[in-house]
Amino acid sequence: MLASLGVPFEVIASDVDETLDAVALPDAVARLALRKARTVAASRTAALVLGADTIVVVDGRAPGKPADADDARTMLRALRGRTHEVMTGIAVLDAASGRHAAETVISRVTMAAYTERDIEAYVATGEPLDKAGAYAIQGAGGALVVRLEGSRSNVVGLPLAATAELLRRVGVAVSVPPPEA
Repeated sequence: MLASLGVPFEVIASDVDETLDAVALPDAVARLALRKARTVAASRTAALVLGADTIVVVDGRAPGKPADADDARTMLRALRGRTHEVMTGIAVLDAASGRHAAETVISRVTMAAYTERDIEAYVATGEPLDKAGAYAIQGAGGALVVRLEGSRSNVVGLPLAATAELLRRVGVAVSVPPPEA
């Protein structure tokens, strides 16, 4: 996704504790993105670092990624026929100066009233096991979604328009991001 902005990059896993701070969820996910960026920047003094993290929020809670197939089923049942939020915190950090910008993008996703059979078939694909909220809108899980309000790329995991704007703020030339529906 980042390549679509015309920005060269290298992926480096941050390996940080993803526990959210005890603040409002939009602030917590932005702080987590910044924590990830700072962790990577600590070993790269002459780099511009982008950190991001995406959470699914249902009933005011962020259930995270499923621990196993049973947990995925539970999450998918909790989302069935309901609208939830997807929040992605993004942070850009200049490792040399420490200057940074961070924000959270929020989209609303409404799931279909899918059946138990649908849940079983989807879980059997293995796709939900490493996804926040146990679904991937860009994969087979997209068939479970009936409405999206906001940024589709946010739900995938990196809100392109917001990322491009943050990068521009710190002086990075980016291509025009694709239109978001």
